[in-house]
Amino acid sequence: MWVSRLALRDFRSYDSLDLDLDRGVTTFIAPNGWGKTNLVEAIGYLSRLRSHRVPHDLPLVRAGQGQAIVSAKAHRGERQVTAEVTIRAKGANRARINRTGVRVREILGLVPCVVFAPEDLGLVKGDPGERRDWLDSLLVARNPRFAGVLSDVEKALRQRNALLKSLKQHPNPGLEATLDIWDRAFAEAAAALVIGRRRLLSDLAPHIGAHFSTLAADARESRRLASAEYRSRIDYSTIDPHADDAVVRAVDVIVEAVLSRREKEIDRGLTLVGPQRDDVELLIGDVPAKGYASHGESWSLALALQLASWDLLREDSGNPDDQPVLVLDDVFAELDTGRRARLADLVAKAEQVLITAAVGSEIPQELVGRTVDLTTVASPR
Repeated sequence: MWVSRLALRDFRSYDSLDLDLDRGVTTFIAPNGWGKTNLVEAIGYLSRLRSHRVPHDLPLVRAGQGQAIVSAKAHRGERQVTAEVTIRAKGANRARINRTGVRVREILGLVPCVVFAPEDLGLVKGDPGERRDWLDSLLVARNPRFAGVLSDVEKALRQRNALLKSLKQHPNPGLEATLDIWDRAFAEAAAALVIGRRRLLSDLAPHIGAHFSTLAADARESRRLASAEYRSRIDYSTIDPHADDAVVRAVDVIVEAVLSRREKEIDRGLTLVGPQRDDVELLIGDVPAKGYASHGESWSLALALQLASWDLLREDSGNPDDQPVLVLDDVFAELDTGRRARLADLVAKAEQVLITAAVGSEIPQELVGRTVDLTTVASPR
């Protein structure tokens, strides 16, 4: 799949931008502050309805404006579609497909995209929330129904926490009976999410290991092995995530876990277990990457995670015309010569690669293609 046109209105630093794109490699060159990342962020937003840089939409709307518009024309073989999202500073966002209004979630999957960015280092060095968000974003990209699952988990968690806070302040048997209902609702939504995450991590594992081994080729053998394991305060070890009854069994396990902690949860006024507290532990050899990996190893592992995402999305489509767009946002400046060359070799086969860089000399020869000087088409703001 490739994008032939990107149009922005009041998105980030752009008041207006219409840009024609090509298949293959396109590199956007400009000094810092000229909106390189803003441009590729817009394509990533269309892909997953979220930014890879900020947790909320408001910063995406240009200061002083009420809304931003992102539109792209995408091609899949002989087919083409125009997807558009209006991001509103206040109120609900809107979406259109080929100029016809649709529910915003219907945009998901129309412009598949995997973004590599400096922020990805947080997947290795950052808090558990960053790894959960990455996993959940990929879940939705592979299967948009998980957007609803995530919404159900958030709703049940809000209601349950509100009841726990009320019970902390005013113990009441009636409220405890209501808590039983939300225990079940939370467990049912959480179980679907946890099993989805564990299945996804199982699918990712061989790709993560293979890509890390390639990117870390200069390291000694024991430092070329990487893995990712799901960690939770709830013991799911007896549940095979690929079994037909995995979700049903996980519901019972989660209900039992929250009931066993009810007194502590009421005392804290907070749900203490569940997918909102789980993590993905990244290992290099037998050692946790966080706190022990070198800068180069951390970058290799972060890139391996995103390359594994790209692999799964390509495999899911089963069609060369549906492979995701690859975005490399200011990545090569962070890598040594060896890792630059190996990354270039891994991504050169993509149908469309969009690269941002401050200077063209950072780009490996294998990825030299069309170059766009953003200073000639955009103005910094």
